[in-house]
Amino acid sequence: MKTSLNQEVAEQLNQIADLLEQQGANPFRINAYRKAAITVSSLKEAVQDIVADKGINGLVALPTIGTGIAHTIYEIVATGRASRLQRLRGELDPVHLFQTVPGIGPGLAKQIHDELHIDTLEALESAAHNGRLEKVPGLGHRRVAAIRGALTELLGRRAGHGIVTSDLEPSIKTLLAVDRLYCDGARNNKLPTIAPKRFNPKGDSWLPILHTTRDDWHFTVLYSNTARAHELGKTKDWVVIYFYDDHHHEAQHTVVTETKGPLQGNRVVRGREMDCRDYYASRKLTV
Repeated sequence: MKTSLNQEVAEQLNQIADLLEQQGANPFRINAYRKAAITVSSLKEAVQDIVADKGINGLVALPTIGTGIAHTIYEIVATGRASRLQRLRGELDPVHLFQTVPGIGPGLAKQIHDELHIDTLEALESAAHNGRLEKVPGLGHRRVAAIRGALTELLGRRAGHGIVTSDLEPSIKTLLAVDRLYCDGARNNKLPTIAPKRFNPKGDSWLPILHTTRDDWHFTVLYSNTARAHELGKTKDWVVIYFYDDHHHEAQHTVVTETKGPLQGNRVVRGREMDCRDYYASRKLTV
């Protein structure tokens, strides 16, 4: 049936709301997903037709649906899944996810993840625009341009729309404060936990998760539950911070304890090492 996708989208939006509620997220975010689910399930038109005819703007024009949720709906229509839902469940597999982008095979997907410490398509898109992706060995300008174009089409964005640059990101001070809040809460068992499916054969609920808002940014924070983190024994050192604002500028960073160089022993935001050095210098700490 043509409208069957409407109910699937609504169900995934409700599942996101349920998980956010269980994990202690902001009630306004929870209600936003619930209201959007009601809107989609009540549509007389198939949501995939709205996307095909009007794109993201057609979704934003619907009652109760903002830009961020519109992108989630678009992702479900385009790929059948919502990475935000997978993240909240602890199911996100970045290597598999990156392979959904034309031009990225299994080897390159793993290399991108290991080199850049990213695991969402939004973060990959940002890396393709800010020069980080070109630093991955074997990726030249033309190939990055092709990946950038594929991501623009896949994510349903005009070139440059919604992409986070360093000027739009949370400050280093804010990112490190969120990292401290998470680490303290995790160590003291003050955070809700989830049972990730990956690398968790016993199904233990061990992965702490934090939702918080600071400086107009919304954050979801977890330890890195990736193959690389497990391989290196860094699952309780590498902290992944996902962030977005109300304009759907969305990206992520991984915060680690630096093991070498002038920042050794300090918490450092991967991809913004120079900003971290300036931050610690301004606080007159030994770096």
